[in-house]
Amino acid sequence: MIGMRDFKAEEYFSLLKKYSDANGPSGYEDEVRELVIEDLRDVSDKLWIDSMGNVIAMKRGETDRKLMVAAHMDEIGLIVKHIDDNGFLRFSPIGGWNERILPGSRVRIRSKEGKWFRGVIGVKPPHLITPEEEKKVIEMNKLFIDVGASSKEEVLSRGIEKGSVIVLDQELEALSDYRVTGKALDDRAGLVVALKSFIETEPKDVTLYLVATVQEEVGLKGARTSAFQISPHLAIALDTTTANDVPDVEEHEAVAKLGKGPAIKVVDGRSGSGLLTHPKVLEKLISVAKERNIPYQAEVLTGGTTDSSAIQLTKEGVPAGTISIPTRYIHSQVELLDLRDLHNSVELLKGFYESLTADWIDGVREKIIK
Repeated sequence: MIGMRDFKAEEYFSLLKKYSDANGPSGYEDEVRELVIEDLRDVSDKLWIDSMGNVIAMKRGETDRKLMVAAHMDEIGLIVKHIDDNGFLRFSPIGGWNERILPGSRVRIRSKEGKWFRGVIGVKPPHLITPEEEKKVIEMNKLFIDVGASSKEEVLSRGIEKGSVIVLDQELEALSDYRVTGKALDDRAGLVVALKSFIETEPKDVTLYLVATVQEEVGLKGARTSAFQISPHLAIALDTTTANDVPDVEEHEAVAKLGKGPAIKVVDGRSGSGLLTHPKVLEKLISVAKERNIPYQAEVLTGGTTDSSAIQLTKEGVPAGTISIPTRYIHSQVELLDLRDLHNSVELLKGFYESLTADWIDGVREKIIK
């Protein structure tokens, strides 16, 4: 595979760990935002934070044609909705959760001063569970967090209160030479690809905009507002996609597989309600992959979507596509990916950048018939 001779697993692991271990639930992305600013400060012609909290970096090309690349900073989270007299916290979701994974999880709760406290999601011991309860998934409203406090007053004294946000407590770990597991790889993996590609690429015809977006997990909000501000001529989102290449899943349900390269999205959302990738953008991504001998997979995802769905509907419309990093166990504390897919995603995005011309973009945009 072209470019694999330049692949350094340790470098990718270090960068991904920096971003994955940071805490940034939707609406509270500031810890991640500071890392992005630090990495982009010296390589951007212009860098700013907009009113929503998106980080926008620009590298000026020779024309006014604009490519927007979006990757979201936020991760799914929880929020405290009640503290009882004995110091136990009840909570609600921020983003989409599989309730099955929550019992027994370790979490971090953010105080009003910005300090993170550890806690655990407690459940009844198996000795006390009835046969009927054993067959059921415990609903989120029946779960609670134990922060080791003995009273409500003790919890409040730490700065934890109703409205405090919560994330999973998990650090990125290597399982093998190439495969790693941790929290928030959706979408810190996409963010790492977008950042590394932006840093290593110099634009020619086309001006490059990198947007580290906020609040993707709760409605693609940052992408929607930043695209309106930038008015791009073309857009690519970087995100993860489900890799169901695991036991007891049929081959046709896998969507994507680890180690087989980036997934070039064809369609997502239920019944195509998300993104239907612009045919010319899809064709260009595939041709770049083939020309550069980059392995890739076609992605048809029947559920879920990315920032591209919001960007494509901006103003008069934006031709858009998505490069996805195959990831197992998405929206859990043990998300798992292959660093080689991360590298090949960088190579694909850089190749896409470098292949663009103003004339090609003009050919994709609206055409005057008469």
